[in-house]
Amino acid sequence: VGGKSSKNAVAKKCLSTLIRLLGKEARAYSCMTWLQQTKGMNLRELDLGESEAKDLSGHWLSHFPDSCTSLVSLNIACLASVVSFSALERLVARSPYLRTLRLNRAVPIEKLPKLLRHASKLVDFGRRSYSADMQADVSEVFINVSQAFSGCNQLKGLSGFWDDVPAYFPTIYPVHSKLTSLNLSYATIQIPDLSKLIGNCFNLQRLSGLEEIANTCKELQELRVFPFDLFAPGPNVSLTEQGLVAVSMGCPKLQSVLYFCRQMTNDALVSIARNRPNMIRYCLCNIEPQTPDYLILEPLDTGFGAIVQQCKEVQRLSFSGLLTDRVFEYIGVHAKKLEMLSLAFAGDSDLGLLYVLSGCESLRKLETRDCPFGDEALLAIAAKLETMRSLWMSNCSRTVSGRRFDTPGFVWIIDEDATSTPYSNGISLWLLLRKTS
Repeated sequence: VGGKSSKNAVAKKCLSTLIRLLGKEARAYSCMTWLQQTKGMNLRELDLGESEAKDLSGHWLSHFPDSCTSLVSLNIACLASVVSFSALERLVARSPYLRTLRLNRAVPIEKLPKLLRHASKLVDFGRRSYSADMQADVSEVFINVSQAFSGCNQLKGLSGFWDDVPAYFPTIYPVHSKLTSLNLSYATIQIPDLSKLIGNCFNLQRLSGLEEIANTCKELQELRVFPFDLFAPGPNVSLTEQGLVAVSMGCPKLQSVLYFCRQMTNDALVSIARNRPNMIRYCLCNIEPQTPDYLILEPLDTGFGAIVQQCKEVQRLSFSGLLTDRVFEYIGVHAKKLEMLSLAFAGDSDLGLLYVLSGCESLRKLETRDCPFGDEALLAIAAKLETMRSLWMSNCSRTVSGRRFDTPGFVWIIDEDATSTPYSNGISLWLLLRKTS
């Protein structure tokens, strides 16, 4: 778009089709020059989100003609200069189809109510900073902005939160329950404020932020990602495989991961294993039991198998999802330095546990929950227990007779009172602990 012919081509395209002004190409000319040449004719989308556009005057928005009423999306988040608010307000007011509006930090929060009242049909809103002018009346700003957001009944996405003042976060609470997308990629938010911010986003489907960790935190060694509400109902998919893959690519020193999610793929797990063969602790919890690869609807055996094949030094593993005995064969063959294994709703039969106990020479601690493991596996290799510190089995399929084999040096704790499950046969908990002298 740097040459004259290219600019004319863009102007012609504006007459009938969707226009996006996106990327570093925008640095070749100023926003004012572009508007003067195209007259903003039938422009539907102006996206300067990642551009290096020159804006020397601050009044370029006034060059939109009054006849320009077709805007669907306006993104000026990248601009560092002050934007004429009166020109911006007039443009928004005469754009009845506007659905996306993203502002730079130069637009003060106390002026947001005027814009939001003109754009009550917004679906996506972003602002670099949710803080007010030092001279503004905080209580008045709070009330006005909160009321303005209350009128945005169709708002589904929020982004921004650069250099924010947490006291103003409650102004967006009226739309929390409607949000499906929250972008915190550049946010400077402390954990307590983050919890409050997303605490009522019950319908959140996309949460962006881990990509920025991958881009900036090159010294990161340990990552822990928890859901705000583990038992929240509904099909929310706010944590996916994409963020974890991004961190594995961008953080070369990453060794330990604890990650809760609602969806995962074998391809993602294979990528993570290849990116971070130095992993020593990998704990991944699919919140929904027996969740398969959501793209191909197959077990996650291949992906978790890649983890133990590539990560030769792994010492601790925790898996959940749709897993068969095949993944335990991978673990038994490759995870020679594994010391602790935790499993939930995994495996097909005793054979899975046999693979692990016979192959993992360094195993000291085993935890299983709702897995079909029982007497045959434990009795066949009871000698293995002599090298272990503890065995924890919740809702297992052991029988009354099978639990009586001799285990000198250990203490059995058995709970037979809880409600039976498909695997428990009336036994809800087995806990085997090594005695200490």
